Amino acid sequence: MPPKGACLLREHFPIWTYSPLEGRRFVIKGGLAGAAVYVVYDQGLLGSGTQGAEALKKAQAALPPAIQEWTRYIGWELPPTPKFDFSPSDSWNKGVQTVMSALSVAPTRACEYTVEGWKFVKDLVK
Repeated sequence: MPPKGACLLREHFPIWTYSPLEGRRFVIKGGLAGAAVYVVYDQGLLGSGTQGAEALKKAQAALPPAIQEWTRYIGWELPPTPKFDFSPSDSWNKGVQTVMSALSVAPTRACEYTVEGWKFVKDLVK
């Protein structure tokens, strides 16, 4: 047992306590996060919309054969993937337009709602 007062830092600042396991976890998680960001950047997902669309097409072309290979290796039987016409870029653009539209009218709506609220409070006070 250490002498009294030897670990004042740990007594007053328990968050500063260190264990080697916590350090390893931090390094592993930081490394995985860094690797994920690098892969996303390397595939062009952080670039322009056309680069993202190209990366999506590459993923759509490469994913089904990879899944088939793994299912054969594991011995599972999966149903065939459904074919549907869905454009993530169109949905993304629609979502961005909706959000920007809402943000552009937000100050006006806030003023309208404030006026309505004050009228309601004035009517209650009368």
